[in-house]
Amino acid sequence: MPVAFLPRFLCLVLAVWVAGPSSAYSADPPKKVLLVGSGPDGHPPTTHEYAAGLEILAKCLKPVPGVEVAVATADGVWKEGPELVDRSDGVVLFLAEGARWLSADEKRLAAFRKLSARGGGLVVLHWGMGTREAGPTRAFVELFGGCHGGPDRKYKVLETAVTVADPKHPITAGIKEMTVRDEFYYQLKFPGGDHTVKPVLRAEIDGQMETVAWSWERPTGGRSFGFSGLHFHENWKREEYRRLVAQAVLWTIKLPVPENGLAVSLPESAYRLEKK
Repeated sequence: MPVAFLPRFLCLVLAVWVAGPSSAYSADPPKKVLLVGSGPDGHPPTTHEYAAGLEILAKCLKPVPGVEVAVATADGVWKEGPELVDRSDGVVLFLAEGARWLSADEKRLAAFRKLSARGGGLVVLHWGMGTREAGPTRAFVELFGGCHGGPDRKYKVLETAVTVADPKHPITAGIKEMTVRDEFYYQLKFPGGDHTVKPVLRAEIDGQMETVAWSWERPTGGRSFGFSGLHFHENWKREEYRRLVAQAVLWTIKLPVPENGLAVSLPESAYRLEKK
């Protein structure tokens, strides 16, 4: 029987066999990334500018195919939080005392644990990995791989050399050694044993090379990344910083990173802070 007389459905099947499945089926759904920030936390203006920083990160990720970005403010009870996390493939935390914040609500912590169990990506920046009290440290390390927690935590504002610990890691594509002024947390709490983290960036602090950014293949599946810098909003103007964080997001949600680094150019207006 000539093809012209075949039922329409069978013709479609034949077309798929000839042209391949991509011509009849849509591409994979986009990976949903939730950027979670908070309002001012008492630090001076131009520091700990969580909302403004996440808006910059959102602009860097917006052009990337296969990524859908949402920004949320997690002040107060944040009742909708667990549901938003449940709908996400990856979450970025850039907020005040994030380790304490994570453990402050059982439903919130459970949602992050579910995200981790299904292989979701987890990224944390600066004070988002922090807790003044030691109690929340363990739960945070189990998810993000590192924590700036407890009364023995160390931090310092300085201008220093920052080196790439693993030039072959996708997160460091297009990133070279730099000199920066920032407040870095260091001597962080990391998991031990066979499942420790891999340094991504190291900074010279008090004569020692300290890990200030790391990647982690979680033993239960999924990927995590942390960067203890970004105290000063001004540092978002650094191409290396924007590229580092954006590429870390892609790596944690298991999307490819361009070999020569992600394009993260933004207009000068993107870095301006609103007057408060």
